[in-house]
Parts: sequence; C-alpha cells; structure tokens
Amino acid sequence: MKKLTSPEFARLGERTRLVLAGRDPADSYGFVNPPIVRGSTVVYPNTEDFLVRKARYTYGTDGNPTIDALIAAANTIEGGAGVVVTPSGLMACTLAFLAMLSAGDHVLVTDSVYRPTRIFCDTFLKRMGVETTYYDPLVGADIVKLFKPNTRAIWTEAPGSQTFEMQDIPAIVAAAHERDILVAMDNTWATPLFFDAHGFGVDLSVQAGTKYYAAHSDVLIGTVSARTPELFKALRATWGQLGLIIAPEDAFLTLRGMRTMAIRLKEQMPAGIAMAEWLRGRPEVAQVLHPALPGAPGHEIWKRDFTGASSLFTFELKPVSMKAVGAMLDGLTLFGIGASWGGYESLVLPFDCKSYRTATEPGFKGPTIRIHIGLEDIEDLKADLDAGFARLRAVG
Repeated sequence: MKKLTSPEFARLGERTRLVLAGRDPADSYGFVNPPIVRGSTVVYPNTEDFLVRKARYTYGTDGNPTIDALIAAANTIEGGAGVVVTPSGLMACTLAFLAMLSAGDHVLVTDSVYRPTRIFCDTFLKRMGVETTYYDPLVGADIVKLFKPNTRAIWTEAPGSQTFEMQDIPAIVAAAHERDILVAMDNTWATPLFFDAHGFGVDLSVQAGTKYYAAHSDVLIGTVSARTPELFKALRATWGQLGLIIAPEDAFLTLRGMRTMAIRLKEQMPAGIAMAEWLRGRPEVAQVLHPALPGAPGHEIWKRDFTGASSLFTFELKPVSMKAVGAMLDGLTLFGIGASWGGYESLVLPFDCKSYRTATEPGFKGPTIRIHIGLEDIEDLKADLDAGFARLRAVG
C-alpha cells in the first residue's frame, strides 16, 4: 500500500480521507488498524534527551499513537489548524469556554444551548468571574445589540438542542469578527460532514463524538477543533493544563466508528426525513421540528448553509396528558427512552425546557418528544410508533 503525500491525500474525497486518515500499515506491522497503545511513562535513551524532552511523547498525558490516529481523522474532516480530544462531549464544550475566556469576560450563549453546558455557565463560569448572557437563537445579525465592551465570545448551536432553532451562523460570525469576538459552535447535530463550521468562520468547532463519531453507544468522547494556529495553541495549552487525556481504547473505538460515519449519516438522513414527514401527517402531532423538512422552522437557513442533516429531531404533540405520553412511550419495542443519540439504535426522549429557558419562550402547547432514527427498517419503526399513538389515544 503506497503511502500518499500530503497533497495527494488532500485531493481525495471526504469518504476516502475518512477511511485512510490516521493509519499506516507500515507502522502497524502490516495490520490495517493502528494498535491500541497504553502507557503512562516514557523512557529516554539518555540524560541529554530527557533534559530537553527530545521525544515525540513525553508522558502519557501528552497523548500516544492511538489518540493521534483519532486526531488525524477528526482533523481531516474539520479542516482547521488542530484538534484536541476530550473524555466526553460535555468536556469538549467546557474546554472550549475555558480556552476562550478569562475572569472579567462576558460571553453570549444561545438560549437553546445543551442544558449541561448552560449549567456549566451558570456555576463554574460564574465562580470564575465570567458573565453569561443568554440570547434568542434567532437573533442573527442583531446580536450586535447585546455586545458589551468585555464580550469575548459567542456560543452557538445549530440547530438548537431539543427545540431545533436554526441559527444564522454567517451573520453572527460577521458581526462578531468585526469586533474581534470569538465564535464557538456545538456542531454535533450536523457533524463537519454536513456543516463546514470553520469554512463559515467559526473559531472553535465542538463535537460530542459520543454521537455520530463513535456511533455505537459504548464510548464517551468529544473533540474541539480550532480555526487558526493561534487559537489552537491556546486550546492545546488549556487541554494540557487540565490533563484531559482519553483512554486509548476509547480512541480506537471512536476511530473505528468514524471510518463508516459518512455511510451511516447518508443512510440515516433520508430515514429521519421520511419519519418526520410521516409524523407531520399524524392527527396526534401539532408540529415537527426538523430543519431539513420543507416548511419546518429554519428550513431556508438549513438549505442555504448545510449539505445534509442528521436523523435527530423533535415533534410536538397536540395537548394531551403526560399519562397518555407515558402509555405511548413505555410500550414501544424498537425505541429506547434515552438521553443520547447518534448510534445505530432509535431513541425517544420526552422533555420540557420551559423551566430553564431564560431569554425566550419556546411556545409549546403540548408535550414534546425528541426522536432519533437509527438503522432499523423505517416501516418497523413507523409500526412501533403507530401502536404507541393508539395507546396515547386510548388514555387521552
């Protein structure tokens, strides 16, 4: 197997680069996959080398070849200046904040943010002396009205967690960069395959790799990619100071998942849209919130900026009791009730975000359910939900 030069590799298609990135059988005794390398202590051949740390790896917290293989794969689809990996998606989010902010800074955070990230802002960042302002995710270029002299960064998420507002990322980036304000984005829903965060000017692109990267519901992992070398230097320093090393087994499993990510996403996208269309036609459903669904909120922005969609979305039921919702969900056989998504299995999650939204009111009148479509046969999933709707109607 001939080793490609960097220019040759760069000319390859996205799917091909995902298959090849971070592996060289010549370095792995001919085996296709890079081996799992475990270790803490690195020994040096002599005193001089030790004193100047003349080694690729100085200690286990500096990484190892298995982790570097994962970083190479993430880097090839992010297209930034560098990537770090973290022990969870939440840690990737919090690391991005810590790399950008210092005591006395002000940060703007979308009101539709992933709730654990909100909790971090309201607790840790507050203790650190950073002020957080939550803003309407649909604010667009008017975000300039919220800027303060000490505004250092803006946190975005498109679409929004659970409520799926589609933010105008180019407008926010343009307004921010005019004032040297950084923009970070949780891009887990679309992944870099369906939204080129750095290409749109996002400074820090965050992935909960637990989802579509690892994809088998058996790994917790996150990544953060920096757009510029200067920002990557700050990101890498913060990562190193916190000792955020991941287990090599987790790196290996995530890399295995990434090899097939493009294929999985392109299989799950049409399944998700088909399910969204089917749900839209149900008499029990008030609305479906899926950005790739024509006529749904945010569809025009999705169509303009995104090249695809994942299979996670939300639907609102017409007003009904929670007892009826429980009857519907508890009897499902193919959908698990769980908080994650992105794996091969389908999931549902009832939620109520009214208690913690502070800048906007979602406006739901009926119960809301987030749904993830996995790799099962779509007709089987519809039949499972159809039976669930029958139970819902029976309880009322």
